[in-house]
Amino acid sequence: MDLFEHGGPMMWPILFISFVAVTVVIERAIFLAREKSVRQPDRVQQILDLAARGDTAGAAKAGVGSGDFVARALTDALAHPEHSLASSLPRAANRELARYQQGLAVLDTCITAAPLLGLLGTVTGMMSTFGALGAGTDIAANAGQITGGVGEALIATACGLGIALVCLFPYNVLNTRLDDARHELADAAGALELALQKHPAR
Repeated sequence: MDLFEHGGPMMWPILFISFVAVTVVIERAIFLAREKSVRQPDRVQQILDLAARGDTAGAAKAGVGSGDFVARALTDALAHPEHSLASSLPRAANRELARYQQGLAVLDTCITAAPLLGLLGTVTGMMSTFGALGAGTDIAANAGQITGGVGEALIATACGLGIALVCLFPYNVLNTRLDDARHELADAAGALELALQKHPAR
């Protein structure tokens, strides 16, 4: 608490940014753990096998109720025969990818804003220091205010940089999982398109 108080008024927005970032990271970690627990690669393969035999209706039914995001995307695409596969597959995939993208923009903003708030704290701290220097000729009498301004600048900057650094690791992990999900959906969509091209639907 002493460190927080000596950091100056900019520590409050920095604290808010850190709270938002931690909340997003925890929520995304729970989301990824839940998504991993409901993956059903066998169900995805079953959908592709039925589609390869030309049974699109059976393939669509096989994916109903699945928690696997790939199976859901394939099922959504197959469940709308009135639309072409080329248009329905990207739409279904984008809906699933949107779930993986949630929170990334907020976390990116936190990573960018935290160091900037720290720099703003540096500026206000140095302004206090220079104000103390110009307040009088007796530097020794103003030594406490001078060192306090420098400490405020350093604390705010260190906290802002620390938050950005800590948040950078989960942000990169989340982006990697988003890319993995995008590749999985693209591979499954390509396999489904090939299967439907080789065998007529019934």
